[in-house]
Amino acid sequence: MAQTGTDSAQRGILGWVERTGNKLPDPVFIFFYLILALIVISVIAALAGASAVHPTQVDAETGAPVTITAQSLLAAENIRRLWVEMPATFTHFHPLGYVLVVMLGAGVAERSGLFGTAMRASVANAPAMLLTPMVALVAMMGNLAADAAYVVLVPLAGIIYAAAGRHPVAGIAAAFAGVSGGFSANLLPGQLDALLFGITQEAAQLLDADWQMNIAGNWFFMAVLLILYIPVIWYVTDRIIEPRLGNYVPQGEAAMIAGTPDAAAGQGLTPAQRKGLRRGGLAMLAVVALWAVMALMPGAPLIDADATPEARMTPFYQSLVAGFFLLFLAGGWAYGKAAGTIADHRDVVKMMSGAMGDLAYYLVLAFAAAHFVAMFGWSNLGLIFAIHGASGLQAVALPTPVLLLLIVLLTTVLNLFVGSASAKWALLAPVLVPMLMLLGVSAETTTAAYRVGDGATNIISPLMVYFPLILIYCQRWVPSFGLGSLAAMMLPYSLWLLVFGCALLAGWTLLDLPLGPNAPVHLPGG
Repeated sequence: MAQTGTDSAQRGILGWVERTGNKLPDPVFIFFYLILALIVISVIAALAGASAVHPTQVDAETGAPVTITAQSLLAAENIRRLWVEMPATFTHFHPLGYVLVVMLGAGVAERSGLFGTAMRASVANAPAMLLTPMVALVAMMGNLAADAAYVVLVPLAGIIYAAAGRHPVAGIAAAFAGVSGGFSANLLPGQLDALLFGITQEAAQLLDADWQMNIAGNWFFMAVLLILYIPVIWYVTDRIIEPRLGNYVPQGEAAMIAGTPDAAAGQGLTPAQRKGLRRGGLAMLAVVALWAVMALMPGAPLIDADATPEARMTPFYQSLVAGFFLLFLAGGWAYGKAAGTIADHRDVVKMMSGAMGDLAYYLVLAFAAAHFVAMFGWSNLGLIFAIHGASGLQAVALPTPVLLLLIVLLTTVLNLFVGSASAKWALLAPVLVPMLMLLGVSAETTTAAYRVGDGATNIISPLMVYFPLILIYCQRWVPSFGLGSLAAMMLPYSLWLLVFGCALLAGWTLLDLPLGPNAPVHLPGG
């Protein structure tokens, strides 16, 4: 007799993870509790005289190295700072502006139907032999559409597999593995890059006040990761998962649509949608051309001709946040006008407003995270931990690839209990980023290591917010499919993605290849 989701949730390590994780408070309150703990630790550290010698700063008068001492967060200066600077602490939180700007454009592209239609067009007519790699590719690219990939592509993959005479749950598994397991793999930077690198900037500036985020800092690495993950998902789906699922026998409601021509035909695009895709594509090409002109024309405004050769491209990289805002806005607007989902500019404004509404929870989380990160900096504990941690790691003399793999493993474990990518990175970055910078490892490299670990275990954690929704998609085709069935089905994907992601990270580090434009693995002289 098949286990129900409730029965399976009570058994094994996944059941323990689910029960333990469900007892944790909301991530917003986790940050508030951490702030209280941080206050207590800062008082103890200040009374104990905790300190560290800054590795790069020297006293302007004496030339002696600067000693960083722990500061009590209950000191009058820090109490005053907390209450007086609260609005600035929140609004100056770097990820906030980056995410809001990108989402203004992405909201139009999503709500106009551009993202959903593009995903349907990409997989609906895929040859049977290439169905799985096409689903994997579109799923990973679908991360640009955030939630739309989960609610559009994952159930659509099940229908397309059924229409092709294959097991629909295998299609759902392949799409879920791409969307969530390959969460950071993509051919283009997007809102996740803006979010994570904003947090990285906050952490890096604890050590280097001049460090500026580059949204393309992991571009090359994440593009290769996508290419690597496609055959991994293809192999696991076709050689491991689908054979285990066996021949599909339609049950219940699924019997009405599985394997019928209507299942595939129903996914066809209307003439208006095809016209919208053409118009949207042309609009996006126009934005790309505009950015190319502003970077290549004589006296290019996005190039700082007076800067050093290494810094000349900095304005271009920093402009990419605005570039992706305009890319998604222009593409979504052009699509909507042609497809009939946008009547006038008022609809565009409503879509942008709706996108901001979707970020309501993120704004609350950002408020808590911003104060945790800021107070961590005021206490000097992050820098002291980083300096002493770097000294300890230097004494152990672990190779850089080993250090990065440890970060990956730490992230995978934490991911089973804290689902939010930004919440986890806000917890880890203030210590890990400066610590590895002191060892000569760039902030972009540490961020890439975190992203490899963050994606791989998304698909086996019952605490992942879309996990129950994926279970419902599976139960539409196989009513007896339980929580344990889903976790067991996704486990091979998780392990293989983790192994190949770690292998790529280690190889990339050993070859010392740039992770993105102006984003080396090691710092100069490191």
